[in-house]
Amino acid sequence: MAVDQSVVGWILASLLGLAALCRLVARRGGRRGGGEGRECGVVGTDGIVTTGKQCGSESVNGDGSEADVIIVGAGVAGAALAHTLGKDGRRVHVIERDLTEPDRIVGELLQPGGYLKLIELGLEDCVKEIDAQRVFGYALFKDGQNTRLSYPLEKFHSDVSGRSFHNGRFIQRMREKAATLSNVKLEQGTVTSLIEEKGTIKGVQYKTKDGKELAAYAPLTVVCDGCFSNLRRSLCKPKVDIPSCFVGLILEKCQLPYANHGHVILADPSPILFYPISSTEVRCLVDVPGQKVPNISNGEMANYLKTVVAPQVPHEIHEAFVAAVDKGNIRTMPNRSMPAAPHPTPGALLMGDAFNMRHPLTGGGMTVALSDIVVLRDLLRPLRDLNDAPTLCKYLESFYTLRKVTGGIHNKYIGGSPIQSLLCFTRSSKERDATSLL
Repeated sequence: MAVDQSVVGWILASLLGLAALCRLVARRGGRRGGGEGRECGVVGTDGIVTTGKQCGSESVNGDGSEADVIIVGAGVAGAALAHTLGKDGRRVHVIERDLTEPDRIVGELLQPGGYLKLIELGLEDCVKEIDAQRVFGYALFKDGQNTRLSYPLEKFHSDVSGRSFHNGRFIQRMREKAATLSNVKLEQGTVTSLIEEKGTIKGVQYKTKDGKELAAYAPLTVVCDGCFSNLRRSLCKPKVDIPSCFVGLILEKCQLPYANHGHVILADPSPILFYPISSTEVRCLVDVPGQKVPNISNGEMANYLKTVVAPQVPHEIHEAFVAAVDKGNIRTMPNRSMPAAPHPTPGALLMGDAFNMRHPLTGGGMTVALSDIVVLRDLLRPLRDLNDAPTLCKYLESFYTLRKVTGGIHNKYIGGSPIQSLLCFTRSSKERDATSLL
């Protein structure tokens, strides 16, 4: 009987010891941010979750360690930033709504200044093997006359020029390159809100591809979720203007009047843009003023393109333009502009189109985003521990000031009506040193 009691006592002691050990592990995991003991809360109208209830979490490495940086969105800005910070040794967790190849009608022409930033970030190979085309300037057409305006590239290596491509191919190349780094995790999921604790952003709540609701934590969250951002309103004063819409077509197997140049037709009522996106395709973007465009399904759009736009298209590509209209793959998108007006928020940063937009006709958006990434990388390099919240806060406030030097130049020269700004930008580039405007 004594033996039976000792056995029972040993079993009870073992179970109690195991329970105590489990509680200890859970506490340690909670302090690291990898457990389920972290508090989160209810989503406010500004897209921020204030602490209050328990929620799950996700770590970048699967070993209970937190990420150093969470990036919301893996477009041009998010993917480039992920690779850049990962290469600097940061543990990066990227959460992107859809990791399949995007299919957009903008973000297809990178200016020479943007290509120089790609080189600076070690991403220039991302325009290779996607049939990207070199762009050396613009050709302007008006009232039967035309002229060519080349980029001032004489001071640069022969490889430096603009690049035009399929936007989705370019983004996939950057995502693939970021994913080669072991300290960068790309995950498909939808971020629903930011998590705030005592005025500081601590991470995000998101739904995984299979619908599971999780939370992820990091000392720095960078929101790069694009022009349709549902998180920007908590980090800036969004004043989005929609001056016009683009109607997009692809012309096949045609030769532009000036090879390796963007073509701007100063048409009535607004500009038309042509540029190559592969060795066999030319993108056409027709700018339609206002927020309402002719109906595509009932044939109004095709009629508008044939009767209003086609007569103003250069004769060399007129037939290909009409053929593209007849093919019927017509797409539209609103053109947005939004000045940068951030609310400096501890633990969080806005970047890319979520933060600042200008009319897509200028082709300046990607250049500004890549320039911002260079600024942020250089700013954060001396700060090895991002968990030093007071210091990180000062650095993030400095970012919004420092980026004005680069982003401000681009916005100044492309901030008015699209074609006037393009002309101003080109004229100024001849009068100033090439490095200041590329």
